[in-house]
Amino acid sequence: MRAIVYSETGDSDVLRLAERPVPEPGPGEVRVRVVRSGVNPTDWKARRGRLGHPEAVPNQDGAGIVDAVGPGVTAVGPGDRVWVWEAAWGRPDGTAQEHVVLPERQVVPLPDGASLDLGASLGIPALTAHRCLTLAEGGPDRLAPGGSTAGPSSWRAGPGPWATPRSSSPAGPGRPS
Repeated sequence: MRAIVYSETGDSDVLRLAERPVPEPGPGEVRVRVVRSGVNPTDWKARRGRLGHPEAVPNQDGAGIVDAVGPGVTAVGPGDRVWVWEAAWGRPDGTAQEHVVLPERQVVPLPDGASLDLGASLGIPALTAHRCLTLAEGGPDRLAPGGSTAGPSSWRAGPGPWATPRSSSPAGPGRPS
């Protein structure tokens, strides 16, 4: 499979195209054929920082189609449309490749009405927004546009029904680490 990789830190000129074997999912893991890979500021900041692996594939978030599952996976199956989050957090394999294997908890079903583009944009931005809006007890249940003339007069707080935030934080979603 094709993957974008880097083996030294720096600007985008350290990125290169490489061929890698298609990974197989183990127990509790899901393999996703990546259709869209999301890029966040954390991705390029990580590439400019310390390299924790001999070679890394960038990008935390993405969306695609499940094409294999390991033993014990029950939430998704082959053919399901999904979005993924924090793929490269603590691992050398992000979503800038044709397939990525992740723990089941980081692979979230995406309903037919939601595009793969939307799915790839959820991840870190949606989890960050959800955390900001739900961290404080008694936080807002509606958001006003704050003087903006664009969009509806109010938005419901938190992500839509396709987003099921789950956290890798030991404290859990919406709780300080």
